[in-house]
Amino acid sequence: MKFLVLGAGRMGYAVAYDLIRSNKQNVKKIVVADENRANLESLMENLADERIVPVQLDVRKSQDVAAIMSEMDVAIACIAYEHNYELAKIALSTHTHFVDLGGNEEVVARQFTLDEVARDEQVAIIPDLGLAPGLVSLLAVSAASTLDEVYEMKLRVGGLPVEADDLLLNYAQVFSIDGLINEYVEDCTIIRNGKLARVPSLTELEEIEFPRPFGKMEAFTTSGGISTMPQTYLGKVHNLDYKTIRYKGHCAAVKALKDIGLMDSNPITLEPEGIKVPPRRILHELLSQRLLKGEPDVVLVQVVVTGVKDKKPLQYVWQCIDYNEQAAGLSAMMRMTAFPASIIAQMLARNDIKERGVLRQESVVPIKLFLAEMDSRGINLQMIEREPA
Repeated sequence: MKFLVLGAGRMGYAVAYDLIRSNKQNVKKIVVADENRANLESLMENLADERIVPVQLDVRKSQDVAAIMSEMDVAIACIAYEHNYELAKIALSTHTHFVDLGGNEEVVARQFTLDEVARDEQVAIIPDLGLAPGLVSLLAVSAASTLDEVYEMKLRVGGLPVEADDLLLNYAQVFSIDGLINEYVEDCTIIRNGKLARVPSLTELEEIEFPRPFGKMEAFTTSGGISTMPQTYLGKVHNLDYKTIRYKGHCAAVKALKDIGLMDSNPITLEPEGIKVPPRRILHELLSQRLLKGEPDVVLVQVVVTGVKDKKPLQYVWQCIDYNEQAAGLSAMMRMTAFPASIIAQMLARNDIKERGVLRQESVVPIKLFLAEMDSRGINLQMIEREPA
């Protein structure tokens, strides 16, 4: 099996790390492509493996991408979501399976317009294979599949610094700043009272509790975290929503930034110079400079699925607290985002997923096999069964 990893940043590094740890008889070659030579050099220095081939590549040059992709079984996009639609089209032209980390509903909707062509070309394209969207959707599906009726699905996820004291916004850089802002800007698609609904991000604040040392945290709506789940479960569940977990006070602080316009993409004119600048670009630059990088991080997950089994009300709760893997140079966010993408890419290459087209992960990924693969990587996902409160 031959894989193309597009992007040698944090997530691309973690995907490559996972691939080289997999069965050597199966993973024959890993081409890692990035426009930034320094990223490639750093990856090769830390992941010395003869199967890795570094390539300097601009993903906007479609012919160059196609030339490399045509020799691969599966391409894994670990770059900004704005490129994923064009990359999926290239994958169709080269008959290469394609997965990405996604996170943007509009881009994913465009990818689904390629479904008929993908089925005709016998190519599988699976968007949104990270942590959220990604892993949390599969946990919800796992729980729901054992119920006779499903009433409610509540998915809660947060990537956080282990210690928040004295940190700006009680936060640190655990993943892309641009992706972070996007989550806070766009509206969220949910199911409420059996119908699709759109709610603003940074609203519907609630308290959520985890074991010590975290205790009481906050959770609030953000966009893109459950991808196609609302469409898949429309008519099958009464309520379904997704919220991001943060230390208390974060939501109010970032909502203030949003309310004064610092997340707007439309340029404003700075007088007297007459310079036009999008406020979002300024916020992006400031957050990139001021939010600490490299802080020890943690990923918190709580997925609650409520329904009926054998005519009795029942609730399943998935919970996970995952820390960084310091010896391997992997943050918790890298582990929890990149490992699911790597696992499912390998499933495609092995033909564990036989469906073709633009696919919804919650409909095609073999859940038991996926969970076994996550467990083999030391991801401690625990599910409890209880009566609903």
